[in-house]
Amino acid sequence: MWHAAQETPLLRSLLVVPGMAAWPSYYLHLLLLLLSPTPRPLTGAHHFSAPNTTFNHLALAPGQGSLYVGAVNRLFQLSLELQLEAVAVTGPVIDSPDCVPFRDPAECPQARLTDNANQLLLVSSRAQELVACGQVRQGVCEKRRLGDVTEVLYQAEDPGDGQFVAANTPGVATVGLVVPLPGRDLLLVARGLAGKLSAGVPPLTVRQLAGPQPFSSEGLGRLVVGDFSDYNNSYVGAFADTHSAYFIFRRRGARAQAEYRSYVARICLGDANLYSYVEVPLACRGQGLIQAAFLAPDTLLGAFATGSRGAQAALCAFPLAELDGSMEQARRLCYTASGQGPSGMEEATVEYGVTSRCVTLPADSPESYPCGDEHTPSPIAGRQPLEAQPLLQLGHPISAIAALQADGHMIAFLGDTQGQLHKVFLNSSQGQVYHSQQVGPPGSPISPDLLVDSNGGHLYVLTAQQVNKVPVAACPQFPNCTSCLQARDPLCGWCILQGRCTRKSQCRRAAQPNQWLWSYEEDSHCLHIQSLLPAHHPRQEQGQVTLSVPRLPMLAVDEYFHCAFGDYDSLAHVEGPHVACVTPPQDQVPLNPPGTDHITLPLALMFEDVAVAATNFSFYDCSAVQALEVAAPCHACVSSLWRCHWCPQSSHCVHGEQCPEGERTVYSAQEMDIQGHGPEACPQVVGLAGPHLVPVGWESHLALHVQNLQYFRGLSATYHCWLELPGTLQRLPASLEETAADTGLIHCQAQQFHPSMSQRELPVPIYVTRGEVQRLDNAHALHVILYDCAVGHPDCSHCQAANGSLGCLWCGDGQPTCRYGPLCPPGAVELLCPMPSIYMIEPLTGPTEGGLALTILGSNLGRAFADVQDAVSVAGQPCSPDPALYRTSTRIVCVTSPAPNGTTGPVQVAIKSRSPGISIQHFTYQDPVLLSLSPRWGPQAGGTQLTIHGQHLQTGGNITAFVGGQPCPIQEPVCPKTIVCRTMPQATPGEAMVLVVFGHAERKLLSSPFRYTANPQLVAAEPSVSFRGGGRLIHVRGTGLDVVWQPLLSVWLEAEAEVKALGAQPQDLNPRRSCEAPAAEPQTCIQLGGGLLQCSTICSVNSSGLLLCRSPAVPDGAHPKRVFFTLDNVQVDFASASGGQSFLYQPNPRLAPLSREGLARPYRLKPGHILDVEGEGLNLGISKEEVRVHIGDGECLVKTLTLTHLYCEPPPHAPQPTNSSSALPQFVVQMGNVRLALGPVQYEAEPTMSTFPVEAQVGLGMGAAVLIAAVLLLTLMYRHKSKQALRDYQKVLVQLENLETGVGDQCRKEFTDLMTEMTDLSSDLEASGIPFLDYHTFAERAFFPGHGGCPLLPELEGLEEEGRRATVRQGLTQLSNLLNSKLFLLTLIRTLEEQPGFSQRDRCHVASLLSLVLHGKLEYLTDIMRTLLGDLAAHYVHKNPKLMLRRTETMVEKLLTNWLSICLYAFLREVAGEPLYMLFRAIQYQVDKGPVDAVTEWRSGLAGHLTLSDEDLTSVTQNHWKRLNTLQHYKVPDGATVGLIPQLHNGGAVSQSLAQNCPSGENIPMLEDGDDGGVRLWHLVKATEEPEGAKARRSSLRERERERARAKAIPEIYLTRLLSMKGTLQKFVDDTFQAILSVNRPVPIAVKYLFDFLDELAEKHGIEDPETLHIWKTNSLLLRFWVNALKNPQLLFDVRVSDNVDAILAVIAQTFIDSCTLSEHKVGRDSPVNKLLYAREIPRYKQMVEKYYADIRQSPPVSYQEMNSALAELSGNYTSVSHCLEALQELYNHIHRYYDQIISALEEDPVGQKMQLACRLQQVAALVENKVTDL
Repeated sequence: MWHAAQETPLLRSLLVVPGMAAWPSYYLHLLLLLLSPTPRPLTGAHHFSAPNTTFNHLALAPGQGSLYVGAVNRLFQLSLELQLEAVAVTGPVIDSPDCVPFRDPAECPQARLTDNANQLLLVSSRAQELVACGQVRQGVCEKRRLGDVTEVLYQAEDPGDGQFVAANTPGVATVGLVVPLPGRDLLLVARGLAGKLSAGVPPLTVRQLAGPQPFSSEGLGRLVVGDFSDYNNSYVGAFADTHSAYFIFRRRGARAQAEYRSYVARICLGDANLYSYVEVPLACRGQGLIQAAFLAPDTLLGAFATGSRGAQAALCAFPLAELDGSMEQARRLCYTASGQGPSGMEEATVEYGVTSRCVTLPADSPESYPCGDEHTPSPIAGRQPLEAQPLLQLGHPISAIAALQADGHMIAFLGDTQGQLHKVFLNSSQGQVYHSQQVGPPGSPISPDLLVDSNGGHLYVLTAQQVNKVPVAACPQFPNCTSCLQARDPLCGWCILQGRCTRKSQCRRAAQPNQWLWSYEEDSHCLHIQSLLPAHHPRQEQGQVTLSVPRLPMLAVDEYFHCAFGDYDSLAHVEGPHVACVTPPQDQVPLNPPGTDHITLPLALMFEDVAVAATNFSFYDCSAVQALEVAAPCHACVSSLWRCHWCPQSSHCVHGEQCPEGERTVYSAQEMDIQGHGPEACPQVVGLAGPHLVPVGWESHLALHVQNLQYFRGLSATYHCWLELPGTLQRLPASLEETAADTGLIHCQAQQFHPSMSQRELPVPIYVTRGEVQRLDNAHALHVILYDCAVGHPDCSHCQAANGSLGCLWCGDGQPTCRYGPLCPPGAVELLCPMPSIYMIEPLTGPTEGGLALTILGSNLGRAFADVQDAVSVAGQPCSPDPALYRTSTRIVCVTSPAPNGTTGPVQVAIKSRSPGISIQHFTYQDPVLLSLSPRWGPQAGGTQLTIHGQHLQTGGNITAFVGGQPCPIQEPVCPKTIVCRTMPQATPGEAMVLVVFGHAERKLLSSPFRYTANPQLVAAEPSVSFRGGGRLIHVRGTGLDVVWQPLLSVWLEAEAEVKALGAQPQDLNPRRSCEAPAAEPQTCIQLGGGLLQCSTICSVNSSGLLLCRSPAVPDGAHPKRVFFTLDNVQVDFASASGGQSFLYQPNPRLAPLSREGLARPYRLKPGHILDVEGEGLNLGISKEEVRVHIGDGECLVKTLTLTHLYCEPPPHAPQPTNSSSALPQFVVQMGNVRLALGPVQYEAEPTMSTFPVEAQVGLGMGAAVLIAAVLLLTLMYRHKSKQALRDYQKVLVQLENLETGVGDQCRKEFTDLMTEMTDLSSDLEASGIPFLDYHTFAERAFFPGHGGCPLLPELEGLEEEGRRATVRQGLTQLSNLLNSKLFLLTLIRTLEEQPGFSQRDRCHVASLLSLVLHGKLEYLTDIMRTLLGDLAAHYVHKNPKLMLRRTETMVEKLLTNWLSICLYAFLREVAGEPLYMLFRAIQYQVDKGPVDAVTEWRSGLAGHLTLSDEDLTSVTQNHWKRLNTLQHYKVPDGATVGLIPQLHNGGAVSQSLAQNCPSGENIPMLEDGDDGGVRLWHLVKATEEPEGAKARRSSLRERERERARAKAIPEIYLTRLLSMKGTLQKFVDDTFQAILSVNRPVPIAVKYLFDFLDELAEKHGIEDPETLHIWKTNSLLLRFWVNALKNPQLLFDVRVSDNVDAILAVIAQTFIDSCTLSEHKVGRDSPVNKLLYAREIPRYKQMVEKYYADIRQSPPVSYQEMNSALAELSGNYTSVSHCLEALQELYNHIHRYYDQIISALEEDPVGQKMQLACRLQQVAALVENKVTDL
């Protein structure tokens, strides 16, 4: 199936294998079997690709509008937009390069299926032909029609060696040209040497394109070569101008010239004999061989290899005039001077080892014979190379060149071997790459077929994987002038007045100056506003702004520029480069953003709606400036960017020249020439006049310096000081003391401050106001420091150590505290502090070597370090304090001295003139000893938890451990006998010494070194799936696993908010240990950074090669991101350990309670029965062997585990409950960590023989019977007769339930056998696949049921004359075109349906013919169907809307059936096909496993025997019923000997002439509910249901009564078997219904589209009854399509359905039908068995149907475009042209029957008259049947 991505219509999609007609039929069959499936091309807006297809060549048809791609085994025809138009298959082909083309494979035994790579692809415009040459069949070519490449115009049936054109090896290049000559076209082909059979093919040949032998070189020119091995030409390209053809190649010369050189050869276009052949060497100075070439106007461009191994490239240009001159010089010397130049050296010769030589002809010979002649020497080779300097160097080899002359510039396009396309500007003698882009997959070389389209707008770039359409110049992608010019694209420039990047030709005024800017012009800059005057403007005023815009383009007289200030437009006045515009009024300027003093608007100079130049322009508001700086409003005003001035008296910031009249002004700092400007002129507070330290609680006086008060002279005012205390603003009255003309002092009223202080010092801002609100500027941030001596000085030593400027004293009055001096009574001051107090020492132990840093905490431990420098002793030994770690009064850190082991004593601090302080705690000197460690080894990567054992290890506080010189971080706490640390990575494996450092004392463990081993490796991990509950056992295999300390299996989870809330705070996996208690288990889940959750389980080490891990549980709502193993410091992703298989979490399984009455009710288990537990997703994350099922303390052995069922065998006797509080054992299923309790189980006792006397039993029974009869009689009299049906129904259900219980064990056992069989089948299907029918066969069987393999007549049957066939074919083509008229088609359908003789069978047949004819236009067919369905709904609405679509009585109903078959085929294959097929195979297995024997032989006596058959002459036939023979029929006695013999019959032959004897379409039954009569077979019981027709034919009422009575009885001989079959197949029936009615997968778009349309019809006609809509949907989809699919698997699969299987499928289909109805499903004793079987399941299926409809209705609607896109994709699936013609012929036969009526209907329609539809149909009739018309 071909696929076009996006909304790509398919015009044609025909698969053609050329050259097959002449091959034997068995050879064709073999090839068709081996043909690989056709790939699906992918087309997009700019590329085309076909998966699994390699592209070779690209060709463009001038003026044709098509692009052609030659590929391996394919030819593609594309539109210029790369949309697929047609595709032809060209291979693979049975071929061998060592054989000439053959017909019989026996002629070439070594032939194999060979891919056919395209070697040459050329367009012949004159003949409208495409020349395609492949590698197979020795490179023969074929001609195809340009308009449709699937049509082969010529292909040689038995090609001779003169028709071997292309190289037969893909790696050898073939190039060619189609040369148009007067009256004919010639083909020039050049190719390299390839294969042993190609030695006779010259490297350059002239070939015919027309005539009786196309592609033959007979009688035409050949480049004759003496020895191919000397001249191995490798061709790069072939080009032509108006006079000559040029071939570029590489070759070596004769044996004397062994090195390869680059050449160009030239021949005249009209020279069919190659007399004019001349070649000269090419040289790109300093470079290697030529790799790619292109003939540009007047220039030959060549890319040459350069660098080491040709890994780089250089571009050279050879002027065509110099090239032709060099060739003319070589030709002249060879014609007239024997090839010798003026110096006597050989400058020209005749090459290729031929006998011709350079001669001496008359001097005018070159002019007389410009293209040579028979007598002139040939082929000529010049010896002097034509050299050129490289224009450009590139980093990768160049594989393709194209060039374009545009706007007077030469642009080259270079494709390299890495898939990059480089655009190059060729400017004089150099080239400049201005753009490079990746085209196609990286690393895929660009093909030499780099094509420029006819208008020079796009490039077509070919790689091996795709075709790309690349714009030559992407000017529109540059949005502004800057990016346009920076791109340096020579084809692009900025069109100023259009405001876009364009080609020069697209800019209307490009010829005028300053209109089109080009990046390569000097001084080419984007238009910009150079200056603004003024640069900004006050928002309150409207004024004029002048813009300076250099190089502004000129406008016409009636054209104007205008300025746009945001949304406000203002007309511009232009004078040269200056543009004047008026600013907007205040109400047109937007408000300032909050917290700003201005707004900046874009200012654009506009021409019409194009911004020519733009900048930003600000409108400011001086009144908003002062609010931005509360502490210094004057400073903010006069220092701002704007020209704002400050009015001190009114405290206003203004934008005018001065303040209001009479008020002095502080001018803006920008007014440099005015006195009194800038922030220095502002009235301001300069600083504090006194100390800034203010004690709390003491009345303090504050004074501040002020200046520039002259602005207030003569004005009286009050002043205030303001302090911003915490939580309050305190105002203090103040007075002004003038000390000079403009300076003074502000005295604040004395005040005590009592703020609540938590810190020692509190900075408090202070400022001054004039009046209440007029604030004086603070020249800088002003603060006073409030301090409280009591804060931060808790003891005497702290207080005395405080800064002397604070005046703090230790006061002993009352509660001793630190106070401000004046606040302490004179007699209470304490000058001497109390003795030191020691609260704690740490650590309490230390090594005997000393050197331990001991921390002493306390109070009054000195005012300064000098106080304690020599005052500390520990256990009687001096201890040296560290000045850096000393904290006044509270901490001393000293270093201990050495002392003997066991020395102990207190710490003492003795400060001069005070009593010493002695600690309560004692310090002990001890000697730590290291004894051993565990484990003794660990991985080189580290991470091993190492335990060091010893004595006195808790010595000192600074303990560090080392292993082999690497730190081993210690895990707290350190215990007296153990230290635990985690090893670090080591560079190499080996032994490492363990060292522990206690302060400065070292201890080494010399006796037990630690050994680093190689890191563990993981090589396998399985299984790779688990339920989210975790706990599944994972087997991990590897090496060195036993050295791992704690292997973990972890998963990182992306958790939702509620899941994160359950996790702990971020922490280590290992919790803090305790010396006394054992280490706690690590947490299951911990929270990591970045919102991740990590859940882990600890693995157990089974051996050095095996770990056993349990999968971690994953909380609900968390999404696994990474699953990995942690082996100490080694982390290995699960996918790496398992060979690339990622770990997958599946949802937890769900199991239903055992008892249908709920979990609390016991399940009654009969001994010996198998337990069946239903559920969902049971085997997604676990295997059968891993599941544990317990009943109390006994185990229920799991026998089978499927997706939805678990079967286990319970213990034979009732187990004991595990919980003493429960009387019955619980049924518990354990799946990893998932534990599911499904309720209690009660074992039913086995029936035992009664010991009660027989007589008593009889009497009791009779009494009970009498009593029961009396009760029943009373009950019957009491009950109302209306409840009889309900009782019968319940009795039947009870009967069924009892029967099902009775056969339940048999069902489960058979199901287990069946599952084993189906598991084997699944394994087989993985290899072979489900035998789906191809779409072609499926469609024909769906459209034409009952037609076998011949749904249509052979094409144009009965027409003997070929000319007559062509005429009929033309007429049928016109009929096909006529059917595309919607009016014609609707008129045709309606007219046919109005005819009384047009039967129901005819309607179905015509609808299917139309479905086939219009298959390629499914969008159109869908539109027709919608129209007709609308008409049908309107018809039924007035009758009974519930009857619509109930049967197939109209053409639109059959069209709907066919439309669903088309649209749902993919869904059938991908989703529903597998469960349908598994159901069919399960039924087939159940049916076939019984002894179904065709023939049995009975041997009687010594020699007698009798053959037993189901049917023979003795069979009994009565009333059209024939009974199958039984043993009783033959009177076979018990104990007789019966054996099997082979069946003898000749009924196995299948007619091979079926296709030649297809019946007429009118005589084939199209409906499946008819009955043709005849004898019916029966065995033990006759069928209970008959077709309606048969029932109608019964003659007597008595006979019907007998049949009804027989149908009422439940045939007991069948019922248990039926129940057993039903129970066994239940899972497969459920799976099938679930696949059909599930919306878990996306619902087919056609179903959603159809249901939405039915909803629209109901709404349109005002139908609100939900039952009606339910019936419509059921009739249209479920009953119309799915029931047919259930009953007829042969529609979809290549299978044969036996009668027994068909009967079972009919029961299942009937169940499906009953599930689709809304009415309550009731059964009784009169109900047929098939309805009784599924009576209990049908309500559940009904719910599935209703949910299916509801879910579809709630799903997003399908757009018209989406549906059309899907239909367009499906349109090309059925592409048989011949079948379409056959269908058109049969359709015309129906038109012919009612020709006059159709013509009349068309002529009566006014629109039809205008469209001449009747006339067009008459033309069709004239062509098809020579019908005389009025034309």
